[in-house]
Amino acid sequence: MFKKISLLKVVRLLPGITMALFIAAIAKYIENLLPVHLIGASVIALFIGMIINSFKQPNQMIKAGLTFTSKKILKLAIVLLGLSLSMRTVLLVGKLSLLIMCFTLLTCFGGGYVIGRLLGLNWKLSNLISAGTGICGGSAIAAIAPVIEAEDKDIAYAMSATFLFDIIMIVLFPIMGHWLGLSDMAYGLWTGTAVNDTSSVVAAGYAFSEAAGDFATMVKLTRTLSIVPIVLIFAFIHLRVKKKEADKVKKDEQVGVKVNLVSVFPGFILGFILLAIINSFGIIPVEISTLAKELSKFLMIAALAAIGLNTSLKEMRNSGIAPMMHGFIISALVVIVAIAVEYFMGIV
Repeated sequence: MFKKISLLKVVRLLPGITMALFIAAIAKYIENLLPVHLIGASVIALFIGMIINSFKQPNQMIKAGLTFTSKKILKLAIVLLGLSLSMRTVLLVGKLSLLIMCFTLLTCFGGGYVIGRLLGLNWKLSNLISAGTGICGGSAIAAIAPVIEAEDKDIAYAMSATFLFDIIMIVLFPIMGHWLGLSDMAYGLWTGTAVNDTSSVVAAGYAFSEAAGDFATMVKLTRTLSIVPIVLIFAFIHLRVKKKEADKVKKDEQVGVKVNLVSVFPGFILGFILLAIINSFGIIPVEISTLAKELSKFLMIAALAAIGLNTSLKEMRNSGIAPMMHGFIISALVVIVAIAVEYFMGIV
């Protein structure tokens, strides 16, 4: 995953990496100042980066480091994320949440494909929004982006689309939960499967009750595990797309382009899986697991800061309102489908 880097290259990368880490530290500080975590540090870092870009775009001296941070360091953050997960979590929340997640994922990617086509969005942006909505917000977008070689502006737009809906849900979910007369378990299950980002799940869950918040958090962690099969599926799809493009170029030749099956399984996802499996056996001390999780979160914040610094708000505006409409429609469908499945299963 990571090639050998010469000392000269390290020196060349330092300015951009340092800038991204500095913005990440500021974003983390701002997040800690908030009385209620309505917005995570990742989104704050992304927006800070985009605001800076609107005043002054990064020069060549720092661009290399920003690209390294948004690509390589982002992959390292995803690998370390594996240490915060465990197969025991899946067993704790049981079959109920897994069944609901199957329906919400089908809604996101099936409905997302149709809506993306109707709105005229490119397949990468459309599926990034669907992944952020269906799996776990920024983490899913961050994991899938390097696999499909998504552009920074698409990553930023997908993050923004899922974040805006999350803010609305933090306020509305507790109100709707009480109005529907949901139990703590039913509400936690609904929140954990329908709200996107982890910080938003925690905020919406504990706003209802402590028991609901605990259960919502467990469901959310289980939902994060679906990153693995989804990333592998998109790695294969992207490989097929690249093969078709290459075959078009070579259409006058008799020899086609072979599919490299090894590349279907990205190295950083293999690392993610291995750490999650190791953590499931309980052989890693809690202190190390906690430290790895915090480091993963901070590196992801830095990567999103780098993405923000490389993203022009003007370019995002030129994309129009279609991506936001996509995010809103898919998010609303997931909320409806999740509660409908709960009613059908008699959980409510």
